[in-house]
Amino acid sequence: MSITSALGSALSGLSATSRQAEILSSNVANATTPGYARREVSLSAAVLGGTGQGVAVTGITRDLDRQLLAERRLALSADGDRGIRSDFLARVESAIGMPESLGSLAARLAAFDQALVEAAGRPESQARLQGIVTTAKSLAAGLDTATNDIQTARATADRRIGDEVGRLNSTLARLQELNVELRSFSSAGRDVSALLDQRQHLVDTISTIVPVREVVRDFNQIALFTAGGATLLEGSASVFGFTTTNTVMPEMTQDLGGLSGITINGRPFDTAGAASPILGGTLGALFAVRDDLAVSAQGKLDAVARDLVERFSATGLDPSAAPGGPGLFTDAGAAFLPTDEVGLAGRLTLNVAVDPMQGGALFRLRDGLGAVAEGPPGNGTLLTALHGALTGARPINSTGFTPGNRSFALLASDVMSDVSAHRLSAQSERSFAAARLTALTDLEAQNGIDTDQEMQALLVIEKHYAANARVIQTVNDMIDILIRLGA
Repeated sequence: MSITSALGSALSGLSATSRQAEILSSNVANATTPGYARREVSLSAAVLGGTGQGVAVTGITRDLDRQLLAERRLALSADGDRGIRSDFLARVESAIGMPESLGSLAARLAAFDQALVEAAGRPESQARLQGIVTTAKSLAAGLDTATNDIQTARATADRRIGDEVGRLNSTLARLQELNVELRSFSSAGRDVSALLDQRQHLVDTISTIVPVREVVRDFNQIALFTAGGATLLEGSASVFGFTTTNTVMPEMTQDLGGLSGITINGRPFDTAGAASPILGGTLGALFAVRDDLAVSAQGKLDAVARDLVERFSATGLDPSAAPGGPGLFTDAGAAFLPTDEVGLAGRLTLNVAVDPMQGGALFRLRDGLGAVAEGPPGNGTLLTALHGALTGARPINSTGFTPGNRSFALLASDVMSDVSAHRLSAQSERSFAAARLTALTDLEAQNGIDTDQEMQALLVIEKHYAANARVIQTVNDMIDILIRLGA
Protein backbone atom coordinates (compact mmCIF):
# COMPACT_ATOMS: atom_id res chain seq x y z
CA MET A 1 0.00 0.00 0.00
CA SER A 2 1.34 3.45 -0.89
CA ILE A 3 1.60 6.27 1.60
CA THR A 4 -1.12 8.12 -0.31
CA SER A 5 -3.45 5.12 -0.09
CA ALA A 6 -2.75 4.77 3.62
CA LEU A 7 -3.49 8.43 4.16
CA GLY A 8 -6.73 8.20 2.13
CA SER A 9 -7.89 5.13 4.04
CA ALA A 10 -7.20 6.80 7.40
CA LEU A 11 -9.04 9.95 6.36
CA SER A 12 -12.05 7.88 5.23
CA GLY A 13 -11.93 6.10 8.59
CA LEU A 14 -11.97 9.43 10.42
CA SER A 15 -14.94 10.57 8.34
CA ALA A 16 -16.85 7.34 8.96
CA THR A 17 -16.22 7.26 12.71
CA SER A 18 -17.12 10.94 12.94
CA ARG A 19 -20.45 10.19 11.23
CA GLN A 20 -21.02 7.23 13.56
CA ALA A 21 -20.35 9.39 16.62
CA GLU A 22 -22.82 11.99 15.32
CA ILE A 23 -25.56 9.39 14.83
CA LEU A 24 -24.97 7.74 18.20
CA SER A 25 -25.10 11.12 19.93
CA SER A 26 -28.37 11.84 18.15
CA ASN A 27 -29.76 8.48 19.35
CA VAL A 28 -28.90 9.27 22.97
CA ALA A 29 -30.29 12.81 22.76
CA ASN A 30 -33.60 11.60 21.24
CA ALA A 31 -34.10 8.51 23.38
CA THR A 32 -37.46 9.85 24.60
CA THR A 33 -38.50 11.83 21.51
CA PRO A 34 -41.89 10.62 20.15
CA GLY A 35 -41.59 9.15 16.66
CA TYR A 36 -37.79 9.00 16.71
CA ALA A 37 -36.34 5.69 15.50
CA ARG A 38 -32.83 4.53 16.31
CA ARG A 39 -30.31 5.17 13.54
CA GLU A 40 -27.39 3.09 12.38
CA VAL A 41 -24.61 4.06 9.97
CA SER A 42 -24.19 1.61 7.10
CA LEU A 43 -20.54 1.15 6.08
CA SER A 44 -18.88 -0.68 3.20
CA ALA A 45 -15.37 -1.05 1.85
CA ALA A 46 -14.41 1.67 -0.61
CA VAL A 47 -12.90 0.15 -3.74
CA LEU A 48 -11.29 2.07 -6.59
CA GLY A 49 -9.85 0.19 -9.56
CA GLY A 50 -10.03 -3.08 -7.68
CA THR A 51 -7.98 -1.65 -4.82
CA GLY A 52 -9.26 -0.96 -1.34
CA GLN A 53 -9.50 2.73 -0.56
CA GLY A 54 -10.69 2.67 3.04
CA VAL A 55 -14.31 2.81 4.16
CA ALA A 56 -17.39 4.53 2.75
CA VAL A 57 -20.65 5.59 4.42
CA THR A 58 -23.38 4.05 2.27
CA GLY A 59 -26.35 5.43 4.19
CA ILE A 60 -28.26 5.87 7.42
CA THR A 61 -30.80 3.18 8.34
CA ARG A 62 -33.64 3.45 10.84
CA ASP A 63 -34.08 0.46 13.17
CA LEU A 64 -37.85 -0.08 13.06
CA ASP A 65 -40.10 -3.05 13.78
CA ARG A 66 -42.95 -2.37 11.35
CA GLN A 67 -45.16 -5.17 12.66
CA LEU A 68 -44.90 -3.88 16.22
CA LEU A 69 -45.51 -0.33 15.02
CA ALA A 70 -48.67 -1.43 13.18
CA GLU A 71 -49.97 -3.25 16.28
CA ARG A 72 -49.26 -0.25 18.51
CA ARG A 73 -51.14 2.04 16.13
CA LEU A 74 -54.19 -0.23 16.16
CA ALA A 75 -54.02 -0.24 19.95
CA LEU A 76 -53.85 3.57 19.90
CA SER A 77 -57.01 3.69 17.78
CA ALA A 78 -58.82 1.26 20.07
CA ASP A 79 -57.82 3.21 23.17
CA GLY A 80 -59.29 6.43 21.74
CA ASP A 81 -62.48 4.66 20.67
CA ARG A 82 -63.09 2.94 24.01
CA GLY A 83 -62.25 6.07 25.97
CA ILE A 84 -64.89 8.19 24.23
CA ARG A 85 -67.58 5.53 24.57
CA SER A 86 -66.79 4.92 28.25
CA ASP A 87 -66.79 8.64 29.07
CA PHE A 88 -70.20 9.11 27.45
CA LEU A 89 -71.82 6.15 29.21
CA ALA A 90 -70.41 7.37 32.53
CA ARG A 91 -71.99 10.75 31.76
CA VAL A 92 -75.38 9.15 31.11
CA GLU A 93 -75.14 7.19 34.35
CA SER A 94 -74.32 10.40 36.20
CA ALA A 95 -77.26 12.22 34.55
CA ILE A 96 -79.72 9.54 35.65
CA GLY A 97 -78.01 9.17 39.01
CA MET A 98 -77.37 6.24 41.28
CA PRO A 99 -80.36 5.15 43.40
CA GLU A 100 -78.75 6.30 46.64
CA SER A 101 -77.77 9.76 45.37
CA LEU A 102 -79.89 12.88 45.91
CA GLY A 103 -81.45 14.19 42.71
CA SER A 104 -81.30 10.82 40.97
CA LEU A 105 -84.27 9.51 39.00
CA ALA A 106 -84.83 6.86 41.70
CA ALA A 107 -84.77 9.44 44.49
CA ARG A 108 -87.22 11.72 42.65
CA LEU A 109 -89.54 8.78 41.99
CA ALA A 110 -89.41 7.68 45.63
CA ALA A 111 -90.29 11.20 46.76
CA PHE A 112 -93.25 11.34 44.35
CA ASP A 113 -94.45 7.92 45.50
CA GLN A 114 -94.24 8.95 49.15
CA ALA A 115 -96.07 12.20 48.45
CA LEU A 116 -98.98 10.28 46.89
CA VAL A 117 -99.17 7.92 49.86
CA GLU A 118 -99.10 10.77 52.39
CA ALA A 119 -101.74 12.76 50.50
CA ALA A 120 -104.05 9.74 50.20
CA GLY A 121 -103.85 9.37 54.01
CA ARG A 122 -104.67 13.05 54.60
CA PRO A 123 -106.52 14.26 51.47
CA GLU A 124 -107.67 17.47 53.21
CA SER A 125 -104.05 18.59 53.81
CA GLN A 126 -103.05 21.35 51.43
CA ALA A 127 -99.39 20.81 52.34
CA ARG A 128 -99.55 17.18 51.31
CA LEU A 129 -101.31 18.02 48.06
CA GLN A 130 -98.61 20.59 47.41
CA GLY A 131 -96.07 17.84 48.07
CA ILE A 132 -97.49 15.90 45.11
CA VAL A 133 -97.10 18.94 42.85
CA THR A 134 -93.56 19.63 44.03
CA THR A 135 -92.33 16.05 43.66
CA ALA A 136 -94.13 15.52 40.33
CA LYS A 137 -92.48 18.63 38.91
CA SER A 138 -89.14 17.43 40.31
CA LEU A 139 -89.59 14.08 38.57
CA ALA A 140 -90.36 15.79 35.25
CA ALA A 141 -87.43 18.17 35.76
CA GLY A 142 -85.10 15.22 36.37
CA LEU A 143 -86.06 13.65 33.06
CA ASP A 144 -85.66 17.02 31.33
CA THR A 145 -82.20 17.55 32.86
CA ALA A 146 -81.06 14.10 31.76
CA THR A 147 -82.41 14.80 28.27
CA ASN A 148 -80.56 18.10 28.07
CA ASP A 149 -77.35 16.42 29.22
CA ILE A 150 -77.64 13.72 26.57
CA GLN A 151 -78.40 16.21 23.80
CA THR A 152 -75.50 18.39 24.95
CA ALA A 153 -73.26 15.33 24.67
CA ARG A 154 -74.57 14.77 21.13
CA ALA A 155 -73.86 18.38 20.19
CA THR A 156 -70.38 18.15 21.70
CA ALA A 157 -69.71 14.96 19.75
CA ASP A 158 -70.88 16.68 16.56
CA ARG A 159 -68.46 19.58 17.11
CA ARG A 160 -65.62 17.20 17.94
CA ILE A 161 -66.29 15.29 14.73
CA GLY A 162 -65.76 18.55 12.86
CA ASP A 163 -62.51 19.14 14.76
CA GLU A 164 -61.26 15.60 14.09
CA VAL A 165 -62.10 15.87 10.39
CA GLY A 166 -60.18 19.15 10.19
CA ARG A 167 -57.19 17.63 11.98
CA LEU A 168 -57.34 14.58 9.73
CA ASN A 169 -57.38 16.68 6.55
CA SER A 170 -54.49 18.92 7.64
CA THR A 171 -52.37 15.93 8.71
CA LEU A 172 -53.01 14.09 5.45
CA ALA A 173 -52.05 17.20 3.49
CA ARG A 174 -48.77 17.43 5.43
CA LEU A 175 -48.11 13.73 4.78
CA GLN A 176 -48.52 14.33 1.06
CA GLU A 177 -45.97 17.16 1.24
CA LEU A 178 -43.55 14.93 3.16
CA ASN A 179 -43.87 12.20 0.55
CA VAL A 180 -42.87 14.71 -2.12
CA GLU A 181 -39.89 15.89 -0.07
CA LEU A 182 -38.82 12.32 0.66
CA ARG A 183 -38.90 11.39 -3.02
CA SER A 184 -36.75 14.41 -3.88
CA PHE A 185 -34.26 13.87 -1.04
CA SER A 186 -34.00 10.12 -1.65
CA SER A 187 -33.25 10.66 -5.34
CA ALA A 188 -30.49 13.09 -4.36
CA GLY A 189 -28.97 10.60 -1.93
CA ARG A 190 -29.57 12.80 1.10
CA ASP A 191 -30.26 11.56 4.64
CA VAL A 192 -34.04 11.42 5.09
CA SER A 193 -34.15 9.99 8.62
CA ALA A 194 -35.50 13.17 10.19
CA LEU A 195 -38.28 13.38 7.59
CA LEU A 196 -39.16 9.74 8.20
CA ASP A 197 -39.42 10.42 11.94
CA GLN A 198 -41.71 13.35 11.27
CA ARG A 199 -43.87 11.27 8.96
CA GLN A 200 -44.13 8.48 11.52
CA HIS A 201 -45.34 10.98 14.12
CA LEU A 202 -48.00 12.26 11.69
CA VAL A 203 -49.22 8.74 10.92
CA ASP A 204 -49.46 8.11 14.67
CA THR A 205 -51.65 11.23 14.93
CA ILE A 206 -53.95 9.90 12.22
CA SER A 207 -54.12 6.48 13.86
CA THR A 208 -55.81 8.00 16.92
CA ILE A 209 -58.60 9.28 14.66
CA VAL A 210 -59.02 6.25 12.39
CA PRO A 211 -57.14 2.92 12.46
CA VAL A 212 -54.65 2.91 9.57
CA ARG A 213 -52.74 0.41 7.46
CA GLU A 214 -49.43 1.63 6.03
CA VAL A 215 -48.07 0.28 2.73
CA VAL A 216 -44.45 1.05 1.80
CA ARG A 217 -43.73 2.22 -1.74
CA ASP A 218 -40.47 2.92 -3.62
CA PHE A 219 -38.30 5.98 -2.84
CA ASN A 220 -39.42 6.08 0.81
CA GLN A 221 -43.04 6.67 -0.17
CA ILE A 222 -46.02 5.28 1.73
CA ALA A 223 -49.69 4.78 1.03
CA LEU A 224 -52.26 4.89 3.83
CA PHE A 225 -55.58 3.10 4.06
CA THR A 226 -58.09 2.82 6.87
CA ALA A 227 -58.54 -0.60 8.44
CA GLY A 228 -61.96 -0.56 6.79
CA GLY A 229 -60.45 -0.15 3.31
CA ALA A 230 -60.87 3.54 2.51
CA THR A 231 -57.91 5.29 0.85
CA LEU A 232 -56.32 8.04 2.92
CA LEU A 233 -53.13 8.65 0.96
CA GLU A 234 -52.12 7.19 -2.39
CA GLY A 235 -50.02 9.77 -4.16
CA SER A 236 -52.47 12.50 -3.25
CA ALA A 237 -54.26 12.92 0.08
CA SER A 238 -57.96 12.21 0.40
CA VAL A 239 -60.23 14.99 1.66
CA PHE A 240 -62.84 14.26 4.31
CA GLY A 241 -66.04 16.30 4.38
CA PHE A 242 -68.35 17.02 7.31
CA THR A 243 -70.73 19.84 8.28
CA THR A 244 -71.25 20.63 11.96
CA THR A 245 -74.72 21.33 13.34
CA ASN A 246 -75.20 24.26 15.70
CA THR A 247 -78.11 22.79 17.67
CA VAL A 248 -78.90 19.11 18.13
CA MET A 249 -82.42 18.04 19.08
CA PRO A 250 -83.61 14.54 20.10
CA GLU A 251 -85.53 14.01 16.86
CA MET A 252 -82.55 14.92 14.64
CA THR A 253 -80.80 11.99 12.98
CA GLN A 254 -78.41 11.43 10.12
CA ASP A 255 -80.96 9.30 8.25
CA LEU A 256 -83.56 12.09 8.30
CA GLY A 257 -81.04 14.65 7.07
CA GLY A 258 -80.81 16.68 10.26
CA LEU A 259 -77.21 15.70 10.97
CA SER A 260 -74.22 15.43 8.66
CA GLY A 261 -72.53 12.20 7.68
CA ILE A 262 -68.99 11.79 6.37
CA THR A 263 -67.69 12.07 2.82
CA ILE A 264 -64.30 11.10 1.38
CA ASN A 265 -63.42 13.01 -1.77
CA GLY A 266 -67.08 13.96 -2.07
CA ARG A 267 -68.37 10.40 -1.81
CA PRO A 268 -70.57 9.58 1.22
CA PHE A 269 -69.53 6.68 3.44
CA ASP A 270 -71.32 4.83 6.21
CA THR A 271 -70.44 5.96 9.72
CA ALA A 272 -71.71 2.79 11.43
CA GLY A 273 -72.00 -0.90 10.69
CA ALA A 274 -69.68 -3.36 8.98
CA ALA A 275 -69.51 -1.26 5.80
CA SER A 276 -68.10 1.79 7.58
CA PRO A 277 -64.40 2.48 6.84
CA ILE A 278 -63.83 4.74 9.85
CA LEU A 279 -64.67 2.50 12.81
CA GLY A 280 -62.15 1.88 15.56
CA GLY A 281 -60.78 5.33 16.40
CA THR A 282 -62.02 8.56 17.91
CA LEU A 283 -63.92 9.55 14.76
CA GLY A 284 -66.01 6.38 14.70
CA ALA A 285 -66.59 6.60 18.46
CA LEU A 286 -67.87 10.18 18.18
CA PHE A 287 -70.32 9.15 15.47
CA ALA A 288 -71.40 6.24 17.71
CA VAL A 289 -72.06 8.65 20.58
CA ARG A 290 -74.02 11.07 18.43
CA ASP A 291 -76.02 8.60 16.36
CA ASP A 292 -76.26 5.42 18.43
CA LEU A 293 -75.37 5.53 22.13
CA ALA A 294 -77.05 8.88 22.84
CA VAL A 295 -80.10 7.99 20.74
CA SER A 296 -80.47 4.71 22.64
CA ALA A 297 -80.13 6.45 26.02
CA GLN A 298 -82.65 9.10 25.00
CA GLY A 299 -85.04 6.40 23.82
CA LYS A 300 -85.01 4.77 27.26
CA LEU A 301 -85.72 8.10 28.97
CA ASP A 302 -88.55 8.74 26.53
CA ALA A 303 -89.95 5.27 27.30
CA VAL A 304 -89.97 6.15 31.00
CA ALA A 305 -91.71 9.45 30.26
CA ARG A 306 -94.28 7.77 28.02
CA ASP A 307 -95.07 5.15 30.63
CA LEU A 308 -95.52 7.90 33.23
CA VAL A 309 -97.86 9.88 30.97
CA GLU A 310 -99.94 6.87 30.00
CA ARG A 311 -100.29 5.63 33.58
CA PHE A 312 -101.94 8.87 34.68
CA SER A 313 -104.07 9.35 31.58
CA ALA A 314 -105.50 5.83 31.48
CA THR A 315 -109.20 5.60 30.74
CA GLY A 316 -111.32 5.42 33.88
CA LEU A 317 -108.61 6.62 36.27
CA ASP A 318 -110.07 10.12 36.54
CA PRO A 319 -113.80 10.20 35.65
CA SER A 320 -113.75 14.00 35.48
CA ALA A 321 -111.02 14.18 32.83
CA ALA A 322 -112.05 14.85 29.22
CA PRO A 323 -111.77 11.77 26.94
CA GLY A 324 -108.47 11.89 25.04
CA GLY A 325 -107.29 14.85 27.08
CA PRO A 326 -104.02 15.13 29.01
CA GLY A 327 -103.66 13.45 32.38
CA LEU A 328 -101.59 14.43 35.39
CA PHE A 329 -98.48 14.57 33.18
CA THR A 330 -98.59 16.18 29.75
CA ASP A 331 -96.55 16.52 26.59
CA ALA A 332 -95.64 20.22 26.87
CA GLY A 333 -99.20 20.93 28.10
CA ALA A 334 -100.99 18.79 25.52
CA ALA A 335 -102.13 15.19 25.36
CA PHE A 336 -99.42 12.72 24.37
CA LEU A 337 -99.48 11.21 20.88
CA PRO A 338 -97.84 7.76 20.62
CA THR A 339 -96.30 8.76 17.28
CA ASP A 340 -94.44 11.62 18.96
CA GLU A 341 -92.49 9.72 21.61
CA VAL A 342 -88.98 10.92 20.63
CA GLY A 343 -87.86 13.67 23.00
CA LEU A 344 -90.86 13.29 25.31
CA ALA A 345 -88.63 13.16 28.40
CA GLY A 346 -87.56 16.73 27.67
CA ARG A 347 -91.13 17.96 27.10
CA LEU A 348 -92.79 16.29 30.09
CA THR A 349 -94.68 18.74 32.30
CA LEU A 350 -97.19 18.65 35.11
CA ASN A 351 -100.77 19.48 34.14
CA VAL A 352 -101.31 23.18 34.84
CA ALA A 353 -104.79 22.39 36.20
CA VAL A 354 -103.24 21.19 39.48
CA ASP A 355 -100.37 23.70 39.75
CA PRO A 356 -101.29 26.85 41.71
CA MET A 357 -98.23 28.64 40.31
CA GLN A 358 -99.72 28.31 36.82
CA GLY A 359 -103.34 29.16 37.69
CA GLY A 360 -104.41 25.68 38.73
CA ALA A 361 -105.82 24.41 42.01
CA LEU A 362 -104.60 21.72 44.39
CA PHE A 363 -108.11 20.36 45.02
CA ARG A 364 -108.14 18.89 41.47
CA LEU A 365 -105.58 16.33 42.63
CA ARG A 366 -108.29 15.08 45.02
CA ASP A 367 -111.44 15.83 43.02
CA GLY A 368 -110.28 15.32 39.42
CA LEU A 369 -108.63 17.35 36.68
CA GLY A 370 -112.02 18.35 35.27
CA ALA A 371 -113.48 19.47 38.60
CA VAL A 372 -114.76 23.08 38.56
CA ALA A 373 -115.44 23.28 42.28
CA GLU A 374 -113.88 21.77 45.39
CA GLY A 375 -115.52 18.59 46.66
CA PRO A 376 -115.47 16.91 50.08
CA PRO A 377 -111.96 17.48 51.54
CA GLY A 378 -111.78 14.00 53.07
CA ASN A 379 -112.31 12.09 49.83
CA GLY A 380 -109.00 10.34 49.04
CA THR A 381 -110.35 7.90 46.45
CA LEU A 382 -108.65 9.53 43.45
CA LEU A 383 -105.40 9.99 45.31
CA THR A 384 -105.35 6.29 46.16
CA ALA A 385 -106.10 5.50 42.50
CA LEU A 386 -103.22 7.74 41.40
CA HIS A 387 -100.84 5.88 43.68
CA GLY A 388 -102.16 2.58 42.36
CA ALA A 389 -101.55 3.79 38.80
CA LEU A 390 -97.92 4.55 39.69
CA THR A 391 -97.22 1.23 41.42
CA GLY A 392 -99.37 -1.10 39.34
CA ALA A 393 -97.90 -3.35 36.67
CA ARG A 394 -98.78 -2.53 33.05
CA PRO A 395 -97.43 -3.51 29.62
CA ILE A 396 -94.57 -1.46 28.18
CA ASN A 397 -95.44 0.08 24.81
CA SER A 398 -92.00 1.46 23.90
CA THR A 399 -89.38 -0.50 22.00
CA GLY A 400 -85.98 -1.18 23.50
CA PHE A 401 -87.31 -3.13 26.49
CA THR A 402 -88.17 -6.77 26.91
CA PRO A 403 -91.96 -7.12 26.61
CA GLY A 404 -93.84 -7.67 29.84
CA ASN A 405 -95.74 -5.93 32.63
CA ARG A 406 -93.83 -3.62 34.95
CA SER A 407 -94.52 -1.11 37.65
CA PHE A 408 -93.09 2.34 37.03
CA ALA A 409 -90.44 1.79 39.71
CA LEU A 410 -89.35 -1.46 38.04
CA LEU A 411 -89.17 0.23 34.65
CA ALA A 412 -87.01 3.03 36.06
CA SER A 413 -84.84 0.42 37.77
CA ASP A 414 -84.42 -1.43 34.47
CA VAL A 415 -83.22 1.77 32.81
CA MET A 416 -80.65 2.44 35.52
CA SER A 417 -79.47 -1.18 35.50
CA ASP A 418 -79.11 -1.12 31.72
CA VAL A 419 -77.11 2.10 31.77
CA SER A 420 -74.85 0.87 34.56
CA ALA A 421 -74.25 -2.47 32.83
CA HIS A 422 -73.26 -0.74 29.59
CA ARG A 423 -71.00 1.65 31.47
CA LEU A 424 -69.24 -1.17 33.32
CA SER A 425 -68.77 -3.11 30.09
CA ALA A 426 -67.36 -0.04 28.33
CA GLN A 427 -65.08 0.69 31.27
CA SER A 428 -63.75 -2.88 31.17
CA GLU A 429 -63.08 -2.62 27.44
CA ARG A 430 -61.37 0.72 28.00
CA SER A 431 -59.10 -0.75 30.67
CA PHE A 432 -58.15 -3.62 28.38
CA ALA A 433 -57.44 -1.26 25.47
CA ALA A 434 -55.33 1.01 27.68
CA ALA A 435 -53.37 -1.95 29.09
CA ARG A 436 -52.71 -3.29 25.58
CA LEU A 437 -51.52 0.10 24.39
CA THR A 438 -49.22 0.44 27.39
CA ALA A 439 -47.77 -3.03 26.84
CA LEU A 440 -47.09 -2.42 23.16
CA THR A 441 -45.63 1.03 23.85
CA ASP A 442 -43.30 -0.45 26.47
CA LEU A 443 -42.29 -3.24 24.11
CA GLU A 444 -41.57 -0.70 21.40
CA ALA A 445 -39.46 1.27 23.86
CA GLN A 446 -37.52 -1.87 24.82
CA ASN A 447 -36.73 -2.46 21.16
CA GLY A 448 -35.78 1.17 20.73
CA ILE A 449 -32.80 3.07 22.10
CA ASP A 450 -30.70 1.58 24.90
CA THR A 451 -28.63 4.54 26.08
CA ASP A 452 -26.15 2.29 27.92
CA GLN A 453 -25.51 0.31 24.76
CA GLU A 454 -25.20 3.48 22.72
CA MET A 455 -22.63 4.90 25.12
CA GLN A 456 -20.59 1.67 24.97
CA ALA A 457 -20.62 1.83 21.18
CA LEU A 458 -19.52 5.46 21.39
CA LEU A 459 -16.46 4.40 23.43
CA VAL A 460 -15.55 1.85 20.74
CA ILE A 461 -15.91 4.47 18.05
CA GLU A 462 -13.66 6.77 20.04
CA LYS A 463 -10.93 4.10 19.94
CA HIS A 464 -11.43 3.66 16.19
CA TYR A 465 -11.15 7.41 15.71
CA ALA A 466 -7.92 7.49 17.74
CA ALA A 467 -6.51 4.60 15.70
CA ASN A 468 -7.20 6.36 12.40
CA ALA A 469 -5.74 9.57 13.78
CA ARG A 470 -2.63 7.57 14.79
CA VAL A 471 -2.30 6.25 11.24
CA ILE A 472 -2.41 9.79 9.90
CA GLN A 473 0.23 10.86 12.41
CA THR A 474 2.40 7.92 11.37
CA VAL A 475 2.00 8.77 7.68
CA ASN A 476 2.94 12.34 8.49
CA ASP A 477 6.10 11.14 10.28
CA MET A 478 7.00 8.94 7.31
CA ILE A 479 6.61 11.85 4.92
CA ASP A 480 8.83 13.99 7.13
CA ILE A 481 11.50 11.27 7.06
CA LEU A 482 11.33 11.02 3.29
CA ILE A 483 11.66 14.79 2.95
CA ARG A 484 14.72 14.80 5.17
CA LEU A 485 16.24 11.91 3.20
CA GLY A 486 15.67 13.72 -0.07
CA ALA A 487 17.37 16.83 1.31
